[in-house]
Amino acid sequence: MDFKINLKEFKINYQTKRKVLILLLGLFLIGTSLEIGYYIGKERVICEVCPPQDLDFSLFWETYNKLKTDFYKPEKIDDKKLLYGAISGMVGSLGDPYTVFLSPDETKKFMEDITGRFEGVGMEIGIRNKILQVVAPLEGTPADKAGLRAGDQILKINGKDTSDLTVEEAASLIRGPRGTKVTLTILRKGWESPKDIEIERALVEVPSLTWKLIGDSVAYVKIYQFSEKASLDFTKISVQILASGADRIIIDLRNNPGGYLEVAKDIAGFFLERGDVVVIEDFGKEETRQEYKAGGSAIFLDYPVVILINEGSASGSEILAGALRDDRGIKLIGQDSFGKGSVQQLETLREGAALKVTTAEWLTPKGQTISEVGLKPDIKVEMTEKDYEEDKDPQLDKALEIIKGL
Repeated sequence: MDFKINLKEFKINYQTKRKVLILLLGLFLIGTSLEIGYYIGKERVICEVCPPQDLDFSLFWETYNKLKTDFYKPEKIDDKKLLYGAISGMVGSLGDPYTVFLSPDETKKFMEDITGRFEGVGMEIGIRNKILQVVAPLEGTPADKAGLRAGDQILKINGKDTSDLTVEEAASLIRGPRGTKVTLTILRKGWESPKDIEIERALVEVPSLTWKLIGDSVAYVKIYQFSEKASLDFTKISVQILASGADRIIIDLRNNPGGYLEVAKDIAGFFLERGDVVVIEDFGKEETRQEYKAGGSAIFLDYPVVILINEGSASGSEILAGALRDDRGIKLIGQDSFGKGSVQQLETLREGAALKVTTAEWLTPKGQTISEVGLKPDIKVEMTEKDYEEDKDPQLDKALEIIKGL
């Protein structure tokens, strides 16, 4: 269809011209603003890998706006918490209990944990088979004194169900100022029903390790965690062990929840030849595996050694135990380890937040996966309820029996 305009009949008065000019000017300014905004926004892009262009975020903003306009108690809406909650939900959708977003407060608490000084009950917790449980109560802490054990399931924290909590959320509820109390609802293997255990929080200062001479020849080394100072502490005690006359060593990694990879690798270097593989980092897919090798003094290379493990031995403990077993044939005594064999990298984010993200899995030098399955002892020795009650240690007794025969 042709559309013709008769210019003679199309008369434009002054007011109409003025409105058209204003409209054109407005359109020009809007276009210019959008273009400037685009380039400014482009300079502020902080993601190296941006979302797919076909991913529509309008649902997110629609939900946000509905909350702002419709929620019955608007004074309870905290925009920062909404943001953190949204990020946590995104990370949690991956279904990996070790990949978590840490708010600034949670990041601060996490950094306190790995330095070995904080206020709380003193235990490592984790999620196994989708159930929150005690990985290991740390030596001499309120959790240890209250009788908590590796493998205890934590069903409630102060009456709050734990089934939907992340490890960090649970840790935040358990931790608190010294002198205050927390009640944990615990279910233990062999119990018919859960029990409430009240624990008073305290200032927790966890030692990295201790050692003592048993008899005339056995150095018993207890490593509590692979904290920042554990490498230096082990160097110090190695001098004492050499001067003690001990000619064999028991390494106790029971209830050691792990810590820094480099620290575990450094300690392995006292027992392995330089260049021996300590652990393999497997990134999955077809990426090249990373081997971490011993580079220490190897001063205990010729010492007979046995290692104690249990269900509270995790992460760095499993790395050290697996390396000494695979490279030197050192016997593991006790119970199956926890099976924390994934690699987390801590990425610092803006505003003091952080992302702890799983990037790979650990394999022992012979290629055995640690994740979920853990390490099985060469000599299995259970700890019974009666052993705990009577303060007996059949696992250590067996270790002494074996080491004296080497």
